[in-house]
Amino acid sequence: MNPVRLIMRTYYERLHERMAAQREELVAGIDALLLAEIARQQLGPLRADQVEAYREACLAFVDERLETYNPIGIQYTFDRAAHSQAAALEFQLDWYDRRREFETLVTAAQTLAGAEEAPDERLAELADELIRQVGAFPDASIIAGYLEQPALQRLPDFLVAMVIEQVVCGRGPQRG
Repeated sequence: MNPVRLIMRTYYERLHERMAAQREELVAGIDALLLAEIARQQLGPLRADQVEAYREACLAFVDERLETYNPIGIQYTFDRAAHSQAAALEFQLDWYDRRREFETLVTAAQTLAGAEEAPDERLAELADELIRQVGAFPDASIIAGYLEQPALQRLPDFLVAMVIEQVVCGRGPQRG
């Protein structure tokens, strides 16, 4: 397998490991940001049950992201052609455009891979560096899309992206 692909797979695996280990911190971060963001963007007033529904949606998105990064998840069970078709469909369906961010991620992985093959013992280190450099894909696209056009239906994606960047990637707030 080529070095870039190995670094990318390790990148997703490291994100999965970090998210699984820090799930409680992710939930606490969501709880801290949810009401503040509703007030900041003047998206309310919302009843308590509505706020709880958004919280539950955020938690579902955390679980979805965990599965997306899962090294033994569904994304590894299909052949390359089916995976490419699924990715193309996702690009069309998402409310945010993540193509540029993905290109940035791949370019950064290529730079880290360099000309030589990365030894297996360095893959985790290179993946961690990739996380430091670019964060968790597709957080930057989600954050930028939400900041450009805030809306209640985008709020759970946004909050999860913000919290992953802060807790899992160790990056500060990514507001515009």
